[in-house]
Formats: sequence, C-alpha cells, structure tokens
Amino acid sequence: MDLGIKGKRAIVCASSKGLGRGVAQKLAEAGAILTLNSRTVATLEHAASEIRATYGVEVQAVAADVTSEEGRQRLLEAEPRPDILITNAGGPPPGLWSDWDRDAWLDAIDANMLTPIFLMTSVLPGMISRKWGRIVNITSATVKSPVAELGLSTAARSGLTGFVAGAARQVAKDGVIINNLLPGPHETDRMVSLLSKMASARGLSVEDVRNEAYAANPTGRFGSPEEFGAMAAFLCSEYAGYIVGQNILLDGGAFGSTLG
Repeated sequence: MDLGIKGKRAIVCASSKGLGRGVAQKLAEAGAILTLNSRTVATLEHAASEIRATYGVEVQAVAADVTSEEGRQRLLEAEPRPDILITNAGGPPPGLWSDWDRDAWLDAIDANMLTPIFLMTSVLPGMISRKWGRIVNITSATVKSPVAELGLSTAARSGLTGFVAGAARQVAKDGVIINNLLPGPHETDRMVSLLSKMASARGLSVEDVRNEAYAANPTGRFGSPEEFGAMAAFLCSEYAGYIVGQNILLDGGAFGSTLG
C-alpha cells in the first residue's frame, strides 16, 4: 500500500532502537526522508546506516538530548522543515508514590510532557503554512490503564494527552493531523529492564515473569516494534487526514473496555 508520503521529511525521536526505530523503518519503507535522533552516537549511526542501506532513502542522524533546549535546537536546525514529527522519549524509572520528590516530578514532566509540546509548537507554524503535516506522539497505555509503579510516566504523559486534545482540533483545518499512540508491552529494551526489576523484587527469573506477562495478554505475547511502526506510519499517511486528536491503544487487547 502506497502511503503517499514518499519524499516527505520526517523527524523521529529516540529512533536508534525500540519503538522509535520500528517507526523509522516503516517510514523509510514508505519512502520518507529521515532525520533520526537519540543520545548515543554509536547506536544511532548504526541504525541510520542500516536503514539507509535497506531502504535506499536519505537518512541523517542527530545525536542530541531532545529533553534539553540545546538538543531540540540542534535537531530542528538539522531538519528545519519537517512534514512529519514523531515524538518519543524514554519514561522515568518505576517506583512508589513515596519515592518521588520534586526533582523527580520535574524531570518526568520535562521529558514526557514539555519536550514533545515544545517540539510540536516549533514545527506547527511551518506545517500550517504548507497546509500539510503529521505528528504522532508515542505515549503509553498507562494513560488509559494506570500502573501504580509507573506513576511519574503516567502523570506526565496524561498532561501531554490533554494538550494534544485541544491543539489537534485547532490545526486540523490546516491539514495538520496530530494523534497519540499508546503502546502496551512490546519487545523493547525498556520492557526487559522493567521485567528484570519485577523479577528481582519477587525473587523470580526474568523468564518466569515474562511468561506470566505473555499469559495475561489476550494475544499471548508482546507486540513487536515493526507492527507498532506500521501503525505509526499509517497515521502519517495521506489516508489519516480524518483521524484527529485520537489516543490509539496498541496493547494486544490487555485493556478491557467496550468503548475504549
């Protein structure tokens, strides 16, 4: 299926591995010109090289911490006219409500709420003037179905969700479409880290905890970065112009609800 985005220019944050890389690969498959970003130079350059070789598209890599103003500036200087923006940042560490002081809260809000908002507000004027744009924010299934230990992430991403709910409806008339993707458990390094912490706390092996999590999901597995990327790429396509301000859950049916 031709998504109609060949030659469109895309920024994909946190795209050296995991869900971000899955999105980058599917955008490249659709013919988009990519600007990849992460903080680790070697991992990022490796991802850029592989995607470039596999899909034959133009790819540049910008190693920067986009949770900082300097990092965002470097990224937007490298790609000042994006047609597509994928915001993404690793979540804060898990814990209990009693663990989180003011600094922990500010770090979470800065990374998982303000960073995507600042990136969006930087690129929206150009997208509006060109009458076309696609923004997908990678948030979390916990926005809909909270996990107590991930309260920092849930709270910060819920704030982002509220911002998008209004902004998406203000810019849709200009051909700029904003949506959120809410991943449940996927086969990523972050999931391995979370499983390891859970296993350690319970005195179990990581494999035992993983098998429990598989069994609890209606699909009997975790999602893959590739299928997540395919959904993100569709939301960036020419066919997504009537999907506005939505929070699309990709969790294998783990969240039990009739109407979502």
